[in-house]
Amino acid sequence: MRAILALAQKDLLILVRLRSGIFFTIVWPLLIAIFFGLIFSGANEPSAKIGIAVVDEDRSPAAGEFIAKLETSKEFEVIRADRDQATKLVRQGKRIAAIMLPPGFGEASGRIFYGTPRRLEVWIDPSRRAESAMISGLLFKQAAEDMQKVMSDRSSSRNMVRKAMTDLNSAPDTDETKGTVRRFLGELDHFLDTAPSGSSGQQATAQWQPLEIQEKPVTSGSRGSQPDNSFDITFPQGILWGIIGCVMTFGIGIVSERTQGTLVRLQMSPISHRDLLAGKALACFAAIAVVQVALFLLGRFFFQVRPSSWLLLILAGLSIAIAFVGIMMLIAALGKTEQAAAGAGWAVMMPIAMFGGGMVPLFVMPAWMSTAGNFSPAKWAILALEGAIWRGFSFQEMLLPCGILVLVGIVCFAVGTRAFRPAA
Repeated sequence: MRAILALAQKDLLILVRLRSGIFFTIVWPLLIAIFFGLIFSGANEPSAKIGIAVVDEDRSPAAGEFIAKLETSKEFEVIRADRDQATKLVRQGKRIAAIMLPPGFGEASGRIFYGTPRRLEVWIDPSRRAESAMISGLLFKQAAEDMQKVMSDRSSSRNMVRKAMTDLNSAPDTDETKGTVRRFLGELDHFLDTAPSGSSGQQATAQWQPLEIQEKPVTSGSRGSQPDNSFDITFPQGILWGIIGCVMTFGIGIVSERTQGTLVRLQMSPISHRDLLAGKALACFAAIAVVQVALFLLGRFFFQVRPSSWLLLILAGLSIAIAFVGIMMLIAALGKTEQAAAGAGWAVMMPIAMFGGGMVPLFVMPAWMSTAGNFSPAKWAILALEGAIWRGFSFQEMLLPCGILVLVGIVCFAVGTRAFRPAA
């Protein structure tokens, strides 16, 4: 029994002295608890507003009032744009949706008892389907509030009913519902005339649709109206995790060679320190490229994942490889032992994946977390792959994500090689 206790004490001491062990048994669970607590609590932090672009093609006072309410709402972050600018912002992932108010919106606002209701076009990012239902619900909420406001004003209600009756009388007699609607409007007009002052006609609106929403996904015209299938959206995330596996394997492998003295023996040969690190970087670059090609080919032949531009896909893949080779070198410089390198590596890679949308959708994060995601290379890697596969980015639009990835790779590689020591 004494021997068993001694062995247990020894292993516990090893755990305490091993920094990576402490990190993953205490620090990492604490970070996970705080991270998801901040995301889903919503008690003390305001929810991130839904970024939308609004296009006013009606130019009526009613349309202007509707947009003004969107701008002052707590749910939306609104920018005004024309149709081309709005759809471009959605396609680039800078706005979740574009709300179009087509001609006739204001005219339809004056008739809620007959005819077609007010119509909106909601152009949605196909990769953000979870938000589309939320946006439609919020738009219906605002439309219902507008209807409630009208019905609570007896004068406005009576004017609307009488205008509806005038328009109905001029409608063709072939309309089969004309007689029914005329009787209803007559009874409603009588009700508004005779109802007590405190009453309102709100209950009469229950069976009418206050708003009609036409949802349309925004993508490149060359790909039709939406991605070919869900794998167009999920394969970039899968490629990202394959790259993370490469980074961790090579980073820990370099540390292992250092602790075993392999790097010291290599330096005794006619190989410079610079050539040694360059060879490691080239091997990691090649492995990441192979992973990307292999996963994409699997997606292409078995899941119908097709790029909108092969050249832009190659550009995205090269930029991603450069970025994560630099991160790999930084991880190799952080750890003195294999365990320390593994702990440091996952401590770097997991936040990169989480804040970049690799684990949790960006829209459910608080505003500050969504902003912090801009500093994650994972976000730009996924955006670059999506841009080449289904978003239909132009070469100019690809320059931002690819440029950020290349810059991240150069900075991390420079810092990592400067801090790297071949001897343990």
